[in-house]
Amino acid sequence: MPRILTQNLQALFIRAFLIVKIKSCDKLKIMRYIADFHIHSRFSRATSPKTTLENITYWAQIKGLDIVSVADFTHPGWFKEIREKLEETAPGLYQLKKIYQKQIFSENQIPYFILTTEISCIYSQKGKVRRIHLLIFAPNIKTVEKINKKLGQSFNLSSDGRPILGISAKRLLKIILDINPDCLIVPAHVWTPWYAIFGSKSGFDSVEECFEEEAKNIFALETGLSSDILINRLWSKLDKYTLISNSDAHSPLNLGREANAFNLEKPSYKNIINAIKTKKGFDYTIEFFP
Repeated sequence: MPRILTQNLQALFIRAFLIVKIKSCDKLKIMRYIADFHIHSRFSRATSPKTTLENITYWAQIKGLDIVSVADFTHPGWFKEIREKLEETAPGLYQLKKIYQKQIFSENQIPYFILTTEISCIYSQKGKVRRIHLLIFAPNIKTVEKINKKLGQSFNLSSDGRPILGISAKRLLKIILDINPDCLIVPAHVWTPWYAIFGSKSGFDSVEECFEEEAKNIFALETGLSSDILINRLWSKLDKYTLISNSDAHSPLNLGREANAFNLEKPSYKNIINAIKTKKGFDYTIEFFP
């Protein structure tokens, strides 16, 4: 059987499973939303040129995703497309404009985009080179514009969709929250050896060591594809954090290989962030076999 056909059948099976098993909670008038907060556009290195907003919408539908990251919003070229092709249809959430919905799986379920991106911080702290990847959640386009303007004054944002900044994770967190305290910063794939907060090659031994007095503003950690929730829960220091899982997709076909399930009355940026911060409304994660 051709590989692409196999992938399509697998995607359809996943979507059918999600719809049948976990789509709604009618008794409480609460809907189940499946979200993938970490993907990349074609402007990031080693990504598929087919990763467009149109294709992300199409494959998010096939995979059963209700909410998906817009990805790489710090890149000038990609951010231009975001502003041109998306419109806000729920508080802090965006959808593809109808004029661009030429290839969609279903008109009844157009997925929402949420403004998230990944940033790589490379810096020296306590005599050691640190390489930390962070996910940034932003509540609206205006906030993204301010973030891009501020970071663009000191760093080259056009070189990569996931820019490399010579700045500490703590300093970046302070910059983002000073721009808008409604933003959320989440350390990405926390166990990756070279580019993670707990990475064996260039990370730290705790969230507090990395962010110092700003550690109080870290509410969640991303487990990464190579670890799952149960493994992370063996370390009691992580008990206070919400553990999220995302696909880190570099092509549309890989969307949703890991994802998060929320129980929300209405889809909105605020409701999603509150669920992550408080764990109320955050249900479970969908995991990828390592």
